[in-house]
Amino acid sequence: MGAAMRRIQMGNALSAFGIGFTVPYLYVYVAQVRDLGASTAGVVLAVFAVAALVVLPFTGRIIDRRGPLPVLVGGAVAASAGALCMGLASSVPTVLLAAALLGAGTAVVQPALATMIVWCSTPTTRTRAFAMQFFLANLGLGIGGLIGGQLVDESRPDSFLLLFSIEAVMFLVLAGIGASVRLPRAAVIPGTMPQDDAAAKGGGLRALLKHRAMVQLCGLGFVLFFACYGQFESGLAAYGTEAAGIEPSTLGIALAANTAVIVIAQFVVLRLVERRRRSRVIALVGLIWTVAWVVAGYAGLGHGSQTMATAAFISTYALFGLGEAMLSPTVAPLVADLAPESMIGQYNSAFALVKQLALAVGPAVGGPMGASLHAPYILTFIVFSLGISVLALRLGKQLTAVQDRPVPVRSRVVASGVPVKDLAPVE
Repeated sequence: MGAAMRRIQMGNALSAFGIGFTVPYLYVYVAQVRDLGASTAGVVLAVFAVAALVVLPFTGRIIDRRGPLPVLVGGAVAASAGALCMGLASSVPTVLLAAALLGAGTAVVQPALATMIVWCSTPTTRTRAFAMQFFLANLGLGIGGLIGGQLVDESRPDSFLLLFSIEAVMFLVLAGIGASVRLPRAAVIPGTMPQDDAAAKGGGLRALLKHRAMVQLCGLGFVLFFACYGQFESGLAAYGTEAAGIEPSTLGIALAANTAVIVIAQFVVLRLVERRRRSRVIALVGLIWTVAWVVAGYAGLGHGSQTMATAAFISTYALFGLGEAMLSPTVAPLVADLAPESMIGQYNSAFALVKQLALAVGPAVGGPMGASLHAPYILTFIVFSLGISVLALRLGKQLTAVQDRPVPVRSRVVASGVPVKDLAPVE
């Protein structure tokens, strides 16, 4: 990695480290520590999603006009203020204001970081750059969560103020690191649609909606996030506790297994997928997640022992982690490689908006189903996972050969050291 990429990845890891201190404890903090009730805690989580949905439609155009650095710094400062306000908040209005600031700032940071990674990479190095970002983010979240768990004490509100203060400082560190980065312009794949001239004349959103491959990728992205991340802390957790009899403490073990698989498998998986067609890798993820939902079905609907049910439930999260490790070097770089140079920020923001929509709708649909409609819940998400494979294969038909596989397969002829011109033609 170049100096700019190293700084970007370091800032990404440190901000994730800070977020890891507070994410697992936000619900408990609002509902119990501040004694504002479960309903207020639910509204706070909804405000995070709403704030992201409000700011993301404007973020991409600002990134493309002003560059990602001002957006990153502004978003990080807003998120830092939101985190500190959350640690000090003791009433419903202040908690909701803090959630809006933190949610909006965090949402803005995502496409800004993605655009910076695109600008500091080429189509052939982008796969590894996004895999590294995903790896470091999960590592930071995991370490932050582990340390935060040792510091937090429900009987002492000051311990939560410490956690949110650490998160606030890490966002300021991200802003400082981002401000020190000198960015080159992005290397884009020739022949992407729409062309830059069309994007400039026809308007960003209209040009994006005319880009058939990008529209299909957004639809695929919605299903991906709805069927995985949108279920982790809502539907799947409710299903595990209600149908499979999983202890609440086991949910933490399952999430740890998910993170461990990502951290351990990321670069092993990367070697296997970076020279494969992206569309087929995503299709394989759909099949892996289908197996994960079948295993979850066994955990809650089977007739095995409680030990077997617990093992199966943890295995479900581990299988999701394997799929996530395969997606990180495929989906995010594909968004960048589809974008014309003048619209990279808008494409990243549009995909981030789709992700937020899925994360907002996923818990609303999956939570009630997972808690009470156990068999329909499993069957529904088996169908969604199979749908991922179908949509991925359909998307592959819209991609150019370079977009689907930007890293060329090594030629055995070149590897053997024999010049092509010296080879006799095969009769």
